Amino acid sequence: MNLNLWFQGARPKTLGAAIAPVLVGSSLAFYEKSFNLIISILALVVSIAIQIGVNYANDYSDGIRGTDDQRIGPVRLVGQKLASPKSVKNAAMLFFFISAVAGLMITIYSKQWWFLLLGFSAIVAAWSYTGGSRPYGYAGLGEISVFIYFGLVAVLGTVYAQTLFFKPYFLIYAISIGLFASAILVVNNLRDREKDQLNNKNTLAVKLGDQKTRYLFVFMMILPFILIPALFIYGRFNPTQEVGAVIQVQLLALIFAGTCIRSVLNKATGKDLIPVLVKTSQTELIWAILISISLVLETN
Repeated sequence: MNLNLWFQGARPKTLGAAIAPVLVGSSLAFYEKSFNLIISILALVVSIAIQIGVNYANDYSDGIRGTDDQRIGPVRLVGQKLASPKSVKNAAMLFFFISAVAGLMITIYSKQWWFLLLGFSAIVAAWSYTGGSRPYGYAGLGEISVFIYFGLVAVLGTVYAQTLFFKPYFLIYAISIGLFASAILVVNNLRDREKDQLNNKNTLAVKLGDQKTRYLFVFMMILPFILIPALFIYGRFNPTQEVGAVIQVQLLALIFAGTCIRSVLNKATGKDLIPVLVKTSQTELIWAILISISLVLETN
C-alpha cells in the first residue's frame, strides 16, 4: 500500500474547508464565554473525517462511472487505477464511521440528542453527492449542500454544542464560511466543466456556463468581506444588538482572495485553476484564523 497515494487521494490541500468552520464556531463560543475544548476537538474530528470521507466517496463513485477518466487535478485512486474501487469505498466508510463516533460523543457530552439526526443527514449527503442511483452532484446541487453542511451546519453546530443557544449574528459568520466553502467547489467544477459536460455530470458550472460560473466565484469570494463590515455597521446603529468583535483584520485575507479572483477573471482554465483551488481553500482558512483571533482577543 502506497500511503502517499492515499494521502493525496484524501485531497489534503482542501481540508481548510473542514477546519475553518470549526475554528470560527469555537471562537464564537469563546467570545460568548462558553468555550469547551473537548467539544471543539470532537467537532474538528467530525468535520475533517467527513471531508476526507466525501473525497474518497467521490473518488469511488466518479471512478466506477468513468467520470474521472483523464481528469485534470488531484490523484484519483479509482479513475487512475491506483487502488481498487472496493478499497476506496471502504476508506470512505471508515472515515464516515470515525465522524459518526465523534459526533455521537458530542451528542452524549452536550445531551443534544437531535444532533444524531443532523449527523446522519450529513453522512447521507456526503455519500449521495456522487454516490447512489441519483447523485445530486450530477444535478448541480453540490454547492448548495456544501454551503449548508460546511457552512451553516458546521459553524452553527459547533457553537451551539458549546453554548446551547443561538444568536442571530452567528448566522453571518456561518454564511460567510459557507460562501468560501462553496467557492472551492465552484472553481473545482469550473476546471472540470468541459469533461463533466461530456460525461453528463451536470454540475452548476455546466448549467451556468463558463462566464457565469466565473462571476459566481467572484461573488462568493467577495461577499464575506462585505457581510462582516455590514454586520458591525448595523451594530453601530443598533447598540442593543450583539454582533461579535470588531474584526477589520479580516480584510488582510483579501490579498489571497484577490489572487484567486484575478486568475478566474483572466480566464484561467484546466491546470491553471489547480493553484486557484488551493488558494481558495487557503483564503477560507486564513479568513477564519483572522476572525477567530479577533473574537478571542476582544472577549471581555
